[in-house]
Amino acid sequence: MANPGFFSSFDDVWMLDGVRTPMVDYCGALGHISPTDLGIKAARAALARAGVPGSDIGSVVTGNMAPGDFDQFFLPRHIGLYAGVPVEVPAIMAQRICGTGFELFRQAGEHIQGGACEAALVVGTESMTRNPIAAFDHRTGFKLGAPVGFKDYMWEALKDPAAGINMIQTAENLAKQYAISREDVDAFASSSFSKAVAAQESGFLAGEIVPVVTEKFELDGYKPRGIKLQGKLTEVATDTHARISPVEVLAKLKPVYEGGVQTGGNSSALVDAAAAAVVASGAYAKAHGKKPLARIVAAAAVGVPPEIMGIGPAPAIRLLLARTGLTLDQIGRFEINEAQGAQTLAVGRELGLDLAKLNVNGGAIALGHPLAATGVRLTITLARELQCSGLRYGISSACVGGGQGIALLVENPDAA
Repeated sequence: MANPGFFSSFDDVWMLDGVRTPMVDYCGALGHISPTDLGIKAARAALARAGVPGSDIGSVVTGNMAPGDFDQFFLPRHIGLYAGVPVEVPAIMAQRICGTGFELFRQAGEHIQGGACEAALVVGTESMTRNPIAAFDHRTGFKLGAPVGFKDYMWEALKDPAAGINMIQTAENLAKQYAISREDVDAFASSSFSKAVAAQESGFLAGEIVPVVTEKFELDGYKPRGIKLQGKLTEVATDTHARISPVEVLAKLKPVYEGGVQTGGNSSALVDAAAAAVVASGAYAKAHGKKPLARIVAAAAVGVPPEIMGIGPAPAIRLLLARTGLTLDQIGRFEINEAQGAQTLAVGRELGLDLAKLNVNGGAIALGHPLAATGVRLTITLARELQCSGLRYGISSACVGGGQGIALLVENPDAA
């Protein structure tokens, strides 16, 4: 095939700033909050941090996988409106499963480069807790003695019916293909936890988090929305899943599949969170005296066999490098979503990646993987890490259920 995927490059597209909520274990302190309201919170905070009024936004690009309430259809529109974006500005929701957050940047870049707007608001939001218990079979009623079709939406969505396996089994396939042992995966997971704890203790992660508090989101002429924390809580300000996890402790956990390498301790954590960023043209940044956090250089997306979907970042990153003319060793940092430990290690082995450059502030095993918010979070973290380390280029990437990979190349303007 002459073109195994697609590639987008951007000449003058910049992330002005970005922020996220804490990532909180599912059924925890954020579990009762609508993903729409988490998204509004992140959107308002991103605009405030970037110093951009909502009135300057010309496109709202959002992502959310599982419905967290009955008004999910309106999520993109409500995030835009309640964040202060003009009523005339349209909003859209994109979906590329675990790669959704990256897709939001790609689409915002195309909107800006194509002249549709000068500034765009990118928001990924996900409530894993509020994934519904759903049925699709009963619109015409319940027949006597027939099975009742209510199932756990989140659990069922992990299975790819085309390949007949779930996402954990795809990681087990890669473990076999790349000779990755349980010991390898537990060691990688333990390292992810240690790096995340260190990033918390140093204050690095706090630098991208907006605390969630009880508050109202007013909109003139319309009903207010908002967030109400439950019980005695007054603020949720930190990620909750990261903790020191020695290899010896992880080794005691039972594998999901007998003889397999994946456990609950070395797979991505289930969390609730939202993340948002403001993306703009260079002309807008210059005219308004903005110092961008990063340049969005390019994006690439590819397809891979569904049964080894986790390898997706490898060909996506290769396509990104091939089309931009960069080499792997020119990339100072990588943020690759840790869907499963074996999956991430397989990507590293396929690329010949220096793991010292990978997820240096911890990954999804330690911090969590709130589906549509993940790509936005990883790209914000990457941009901030490039600035802290003084490195020029970084790549954020993820595998995608069903057999895809997506990657973004970002550049630190201070190192260019």
